Amino acid sequence: MYSDFKLLAQYNTWMNVRLYKCAEQLSDQQLKEDRGAFFKSIFATFNHLVVGDLIWLRRFAQHSPNYKSLQQLEEFPKPTALTSIPFDNWEELKTARQKLDKIIEEFARDITTSQANEALAYADTKGIPATKNFGDLVLHFFNHQTHHRGQITTLLTQFGLETPDTDLLFLCEDA
Repeated sequence: MYSDFKLLAQYNTWMNVRLYKCAEQLSDQQLKEDRGAFFKSIFATFNHLVVGDLIWLRRFAQHSPNYKSLQQLEEFPKPTALTSIPFDNWEELKTARQKLDKIIEEFARDITTSQANEALAYADTKGIPATKNFGDLVLHFFNHQTHHRGQITTLLTQFGLETPDTDLLFLCEDA
């Protein structure tokens, strides 16, 4: 199961590269235009993905000192709200995304089966404590990314752009 985390991390990087490339066809004004989405704009939704990743990865860093890749998070902002916009220009956001995706791939390689089966205690953004299975939380982490990339894909198609294929199938190895 935990080799699946590596595949999901690769998929995450692959999709982010493709969606950012597609989105770059739009102007800054179009990227930041309120399109009625949950996070309003394409730009804000891309930022939300970074914010969500930072929040979860910092929680995951508390799980084990073995996740050396997560020590790199110190160079990133520490958003406190899911609607935070830590990067207000496209190039900064894109650069942060690329760095974060490398960290995520390293992190996914470091997770062991025994660690994945342990519990992780954390507090949500409202301070409410929770304890859940660590492996399940990592799956949630990747599912959250997929969910919001689906929203971004919809917003991009509303501008008439042809979005890239999004199926994980394209990264699955032949048997």
